[in-house]
Amino acid sequence: MINGVNLKVNIDEYLLNALREDITNEDVTTNAVMREEAIGEAELICKEDGIICGLGVFERVFQLLDSNIVFETSYKDADRVKNKELIGVIEGDIRAILSGERTALNYLQRMSGIATITNEYVKELKDYKTKLLDTRKTTPNMRLFEKYAVTVGGGANHRYNLSDGILLKDNHIGAAGSVTRAVKMAREYAPFVRKIEVEVETLEMVKEALEAKADIVMLDNMSNEDMAEAVRIIHGKAQTECSGNVTKERLLEIAEIGVDFVSCGALTHSAPILDFSLKNLHPKMKLQK
Repeated sequence: MINGVNLKVNIDEYLLNALREDITNEDVTTNAVMREEAIGEAELICKEDGIICGLGVFERVFQLLDSNIVFETSYKDADRVKNKELIGVIEGDIRAILSGERTALNYLQRMSGIATITNEYVKELKDYKTKLLDTRKTTPNMRLFEKYAVTVGGGANHRYNLSDGILLKDNHIGAAGSVTRAVKMAREYAPFVRKIEVEVETLEMVKEALEAKADIVMLDNMSNEDMAEAVRIIHGKAQTECSGNVTKERLLEIAEIGVDFVSCGALTHSAPILDFSLKNLHPKMKLQK
């Protein structure tokens, strides 16, 4: 399970597609050096300090190639890891270990990198009410994994996809004709349980969004001065979110303004990987025929 998600039901197809991308018909290198089945084991080694994330996904990649593979580790997602630490040992068909290595590491490294940078951002906000959110700026076909990694790092998820919530951005407002009309149309169309969020760029739009009774006002690419004035105008009548040009260096000044949420696309679109290696692969025994 990851974040309550059943692996077999929800993510196997993603992992299989990633494996198909890497193995179109055979792993010719592995098949050249391993002519018959043999049980082996390899060590997962951490190469950087950070927050680990994706251990279940890492193991599942190998299990799709060899259902008997076992991954032994004392670590769990969200644990802090250090350079040169032994994270765990994977045991099973050597051919499956060799063929799945890159795909499994790609998921683990990407997810751990996102969890690590998210945790760094969250630490900046520890003394404030402002909560850190991700965005939909995710890698295609990686959203489930990347948004999970944000939560492992201590952040929170904004809407998962376009079916998950109403966010009236500049082009929606342009298509509708005004903030007022966009909110009215959204309220008429959507179920009453849906909150309506409106992206605004000026103080005039803030006032219009409030008059239209928006539930959340997203302050997009505003100066700190305008943002502070917007929070004063809103004064608890709606929740507030800061978005656009959010960097780690700006987090404290944004939090001090008093917004409820700050969303940051960089958590998923610009996070560096956290490096891991699979090392010391060696045979243990031949399978009985």
